[in-house]
Amino acid sequence: MAERRYEAGSDPGEGGGSAGKGCFVGTEAGESGELFAEERIEHVSLARRRRPLDLADYVGQGHIMSEGRLLRRAIESDRIFSMILYGPPGCGKTSLGNVIAGATRSTLVMLNAVEARVSDLRTAVATARVRAPKRTILFIDEVHRFNKAQQDVLLAPLENDVVTMIGATVENPFFYLNQAVLSRVHVFELRPLASDEIRTVLLRALADGDRGLGDYSVELADAALDHIVDNSLGDARKALAALELAALSTPPDRNGVIRIGLSAAKECLRQRVVRYDRDGDSHYDVASALIKSVRGSQPDAALHWIARMMEGGEDPRFIARRLVIAASEDVGLADPGALEVAVAAARATEMLGMPEARYALAEAVVYLATAPKSRSCADAIARASEDIGNGVAFEVPGHLRSAGYKGAERLGHGEGYQLPASEAEGRAQEYMPERRRYYRPGNRGYEREVRERMKEWDGALTSAPTEDRT
Repeated sequence: MAERRYEAGSDPGEGGGSAGKGCFVGTEAGESGELFAEERIEHVSLARRRRPLDLADYVGQGHIMSEGRLLRRAIESDRIFSMILYGPPGCGKTSLGNVIAGATRSTLVMLNAVEARVSDLRTAVATARVRAPKRTILFIDEVHRFNKAQQDVLLAPLENDVVTMIGATVENPFFYLNQAVLSRVHVFELRPLASDEIRTVLLRALADGDRGLGDYSVELADAALDHIVDNSLGDARKALAALELAALSTPPDRNGVIRIGLSAAKECLRQRVVRYDRDGDSHYDVASALIKSVRGSQPDAALHWIARMMEGGEDPRFIARRLVIAASEDVGLADPGALEVAVAAARATEMLGMPEARYALAEAVVYLATAPKSRSCADAIARASEDIGNGVAFEVPGHLRSAGYKGAERLGHGEGYQLPASEAEGRAQEYMPERRRYYRPGNRGYEREVRERMKEWDGALTSAPTEDRT
């Protein structure tokens, strides 16, 4: 069967093709002339050329941009508000800012927080006041880089609607921006583009003669397209860069057609780089997914997440600590051996380091995920701590107080204490002024034995009924 190929010059999807001129570049939107005026278009990257110009050309983020969603309604009704666009590289944050400015009656002023100073912010705000009542959208890229002083400069302009701010960041804004700023903006989380969305972006770039590769007579093999889609990790910028490199580095055949096969695509996008940030969301989100997979008795899922952490360069000691916690918190006494395995894996990690420690960590993950689960110990200490927090802090009874020093006997410390000669005798004496039931053994694994043992002990008690702390 002949391999299907995509030819540039025909639009494969809805809304494709050229959307016209007017991309917002330079300092202000709508005031900088035509697309990349006075620049040779081949000197501008394909990813930049193919930034969407309107809502119809924007791909992805259906959870916030589909018909009827808040942001879509705000754009279409020209009732835009200040916001933070938060998501991974290449998901369309800057593109969305451009689309918003183009679809609303606004002037776009762009700053990069890496380079901008407080004086730059003050200048932008002052200019916006002069421009009023026309709306000014202040687009701040890498907004998480702003320090406290820079963030404070934004407060009054946001409060008084002098500017409408659109901040873009790859970092969780709740970790980096102060509450005063966050209270004045909406936060939208953007997601990596899905495979079909990356495919649409690439095919539109091939079809677009004005801003894409439509004039280059490019044929992209199915396998090459699939490779770029599968290895771009939802990053449209990376996908377009790979496509452009493949097209510009592949010589045309005798008919002038640039034929991009799988080998060329692999050369331009060789390795699927794992998206993982040891100091950001990935650190917390993937660790959370690992522990929840262990808790849910899913060893394959747990192995996926731990491999993601290890391949992403996570500190193996952090992984080991999380597994020790899971062993005691989620497996507990349903399998007392789980803590031994987790601690042994942690020690092996200290002894071996990576990459050999991955085997011990993987063994611990599989053991914990397949072990019976019980949170009875974790719940028990939580109930006891709740009592302490609520003021239920008993005085130590005299017979339990220390009698190991001179004068203790005169104070009556230790008087009446009975050294247990057997389990039944030991349980016949009280160890709290009021009986409280914190620990309630489950019915899985080793705790079944504990449960039966405690029933026998309870039968030997002759004091007041236990208060069950739920």
